[in-house]
Amino acid sequence: MFSIHDIRRRCVDGKIKWTVHASKRILQRGIDREDVLRCIMEGEIIEEYPDYWLGPAGLVFGKGRDGKALHVVAGVGEFLHIVTVYYPDSETFEADMKTRKGR
Repeated sequence: MFSIHDIRRRCVDGKIKWTVHASKRILQRGIDREDVLRCIMEGEIIEEYPDYWLGPAGLVFGKGRDGKALHVVAGVGEFLHIVTVYYPDSETFEADMKTRKGR
């Protein structure tokens, strides 16, 4: 598998690819790319998806500059692929915005 350090290393090295889907969602949701990078650099992996089609991937929980919880799905290979970005909601996640309800 991979660690948050693997994800961060690719960010620091500038090895990031933004999927079309992620780019659309960032615009639709009014999320700043700086906040996405902050989430990755200061956050933690809360779910792992070892069989993701882009290679091993994970759901990273962090916060934007405004302190609002943010989720980033990222796949790790030679590059870090930003798959999607969203603000978690209380219908899907517990109050900590890290734990899915029903798990």
